[in-house]
Amino acid sequence: MIIYAVCMLFIMLFSLVQLHLALVYKRHQKAGMSTPISAQALHTFPMVTIQLPVYNEMYVVERLLDAVIAIDWPRPKLEIQILDDSTDQTTSLIEKKISEEKFRGFEIYHIRRKNRKGYKAGALQFGLAVAQGEFIAIFDADFVPARPFLKDTVAAFTSASVGMVQTKWQHLNKDYSLLTRLQDFALNAHFTVEQTGRSAAGSYINFNGTAGIWRKACIVDAGGWQADTLTEDLDLSYRAQMKGWKFEYLENIKSPAELPVIMSAIKSQQFRWTKGGAETARKNLGKVLKSKMAFCNKAHAFFHLTNSANFLMLLIASVVSIPLLYIKYKNPDFRMYFNLGTVFIIGFAAIAYFYWIAHHAGESKKRFFVYFPMFMVFSMGFTFNNSLAVIEGLLGKKTSFVRTPKFNIVGLQGDWKGNIYLSRHLSWSTVLEGALSIYFLSGIVIAVLVADYGLILFHLMLSLGYGLIFYYSIKKQ
Repeated sequence: MIIYAVCMLFIMLFSLVQLHLALVYKRHQKAGMSTPISAQALHTFPMVTIQLPVYNEMYVVERLLDAVIAIDWPRPKLEIQILDDSTDQTTSLIEKKISEEKFRGFEIYHIRRKNRKGYKAGALQFGLAVAQGEFIAIFDADFVPARPFLKDTVAAFTSASVGMVQTKWQHLNKDYSLLTRLQDFALNAHFTVEQTGRSAAGSYINFNGTAGIWRKACIVDAGGWQADTLTEDLDLSYRAQMKGWKFEYLENIKSPAELPVIMSAIKSQQFRWTKGGAETARKNLGKVLKSKMAFCNKAHAFFHLTNSANFLMLLIASVVSIPLLYIKYKNPDFRMYFNLGTVFIIGFAAIAYFYWIAHHAGESKKRFFVYFPMFMVFSMGFTFNNSLAVIEGLLGKKTSFVRTPKFNIVGLQGDWKGNIYLSRHLSWSTVLEGALSIYFLSGIVIAVLVADYGLILFHLMLSLGYGLIFYYSIKKQ
């Protein structure tokens, strides 16, 4: 009972912080959304280096290069670094592409390292050492930066204290399938309510690893890119802001990108993000708690860094919730304590409002009541996968940086069958996800047998969630 209560209390507190961000975002909207300075306000054009960290991206690298050279910026003030750690034909595709006539006149460097030490962070730091730009823009391989990107973002460096400007991700293939629509639903909440809400509250925000631009001096002053976490972007963001640098978030500047379309790719991406978040919390949380920032900002930072722990808390709470049904049935005297547990519904209501505000700010307002329940079900299904990531991150277990396979799918078009980067083996964690679906189905049966329906919806969502994750994981590619 105590374990269940502690876990649910943490989740509820996190949900209340998300509610606060939603209210801040709402207030910020009413006051008038801040807009970036017009690109025409640029009187000078500083030297900019665009870094493109690439590792085995044969399906999308040519699209990326075409988009980058189309960016509107004076050529004498633009340097392009292709940080290529590839071990397949991606390298030859890059060489062939940059030899084309349209690439002539660009200062473009195809940089190859002797090894992949430090993974993406190592590649970015390697390129930074020779970068000529005062500003460093970064794009992952699945992004298609818009032509005015640099003019829109460089104009937002309105003072010498601004160290980074982040733009909003927009997804090229969000309507491709149910999986992509739910990913878009979740990421839209981060790129509207969370980023804008934290920024409006004066709290720390984070560089999202791509579609952003840094002042080079900020990166250097904060200690550069470090490879001791899998989320080098979040880590550097906190180190830079704790050094006094300011970050700007431009919600109305969109950067198109591609979402993974199969479960194995989504799970590997979720695992990396979640484990990296736990590693970054392990590294930086103590410094945040000891800092002199205001209580509200510290609360935002605490739950920002520890948000991955929600998966572990939910896993523990859900697993022990079924034995609790038996305890409650055998000990009627405990019913009062169980009734007090209804207070945790506040957390669910807070999260529902948070996503309502985020979805209402997006393009598909009417479909919230379809997407939100489905999103919650799938999120619960990811709990086991992501809890393993949290445990590894908190324990300091080091693993390699597993890239998310790309497919070059835009809109409803594209085919991922035969993609050489796909993993086709059935993992032991997938088997356990199927077992957990059955376990929570038993919770529904027990609830009916003891005529206690307080947790039946909870167990139904868990059973469906794990069952769907299991199904999509074993579904033939």
